[in-house]
Amino acid sequence: MKVLFYTKEYPPHVYGGAGVHVEYLAAELAKLMEVEVRSFGDQDIKEEHLRVLGFKNETLTLEHTRSEIAPIFKTLLTCIQMNGGIVDADVVHCHTWYAQFAGILSKLCYGTPLVVTTHSLEPLRPWKAEQLGRGYQASSWIEKTAIEMADAVIAVSKETKEDVLKHFDVDENKIEVIYNGINLEQYQTTSETSALDKYGIDKTKPYVLFVGRITRQKGIIHLVNAINYINPDVQVVLCAGAPDTEAIAREMKEKVDSVTENRKNVIWIADMLPKSEVIQLYSHADVFCCPSIYEPFGIINIEAMACSTAVVASSVGGIKEVVVDGETGILVPLEQETIAPFEAANPEQFAQDLAAAINSLMDDPVLRAKMAVNGRKRVEDYFDWSAIAKQTEELYKSLLK
Repeated sequence: MKVLFYTKEYPPHVYGGAGVHVEYLAAELAKLMEVEVRSFGDQDIKEEHLRVLGFKNETLTLEHTRSEIAPIFKTLLTCIQMNGGIVDADVVHCHTWYAQFAGILSKLCYGTPLVVTTHSLEPLRPWKAEQLGRGYQASSWIEKTAIEMADAVIAVSKETKEDVLKHFDVDENKIEVIYNGINLEQYQTTSETSALDKYGIDKTKPYVLFVGRITRQKGIIHLVNAINYINPDVQVVLCAGAPDTEAIAREMKEKVDSVTENRKNVIWIADMLPKSEVIQLYSHADVFCCPSIYEPFGIINIEAMACSTAVVASSVGGIKEVVVDGETGILVPLEQETIAPFEAANPEQFAQDLAAAINSLMDDPVLRAKMAVNGRKRVEDYFDWSAIAKQTEELYKSLLK
């Protein structure tokens, strides 16, 4: 069997959870079958049973096109380019709307069975209009078309499956819940502290850690607002980069500048760090915080849990299936606007609740230690990539039958 992945992200160009997913799933599937990955970028990788080829679109001139629309046109052209040459896979598997147009064309032109993994859903991310303008209508159309014509849809959580059924016309029998996973050998506690030294983190003081992109979805602004309520002797480490828009980048800077006027132990690392450094940050953090307002799965939580770190996370989406409240972390309720479900109904209360959960764990080292052990065990029991690859292989086989 051979599977062809279409994806926007693949190392070294990874900025989100979908890219992490593709990297590890492709590696595990390559132990079971031939895998070809066609990605946005300049990759050219040849390994046993794994071929990765990047497509770097440099032929489309859009100098007079509105800035928020140009990425849509570039994305579509890249998807067309990715369908050139030989397509000889038994199954095509798409990841995120950016690459779904490639899957649509592949199914139409080559008749190849199409699998779509729903890492997130455009109807539940209306803030993307800030980034794409009316291009958000195009991305929504691409996603809807791909999901509804797919031969199988992989939902990364049970709640995501319910969201797919609610927002799209899909036969429930075509939807399979397969969780994200993690490389258990790579993500584990390390004693190495060079990254802490590099970024000025005081190793004698406790710290709470955030890792993620600067986007409405990840709720980073809510955590920054919570800093004023976090115990003053606790360091706050914000590993946050790749802002969605210039507007949210400015908002983030203004919020951090404001909170650091009276508090000096806030460390903002604005770069997307290599895995080795992030694993160090996870390993030595006393608490990891995931304040997302929308999260189909939340792979960063299992990364932290794998590194034996207690988690404080918003009780939304797939996070509720990953973090066990009171055992591997604390889930913080998030009351959302009924008209705009992408934002907190009471941002100040949510910020205070995040801080209260963080403070309660910082004040209870025994509970933190217990959660650290429980978190690692839960990851080992439920989120191993090798088992997830076998589930995915069985899904492919069912389509070929």
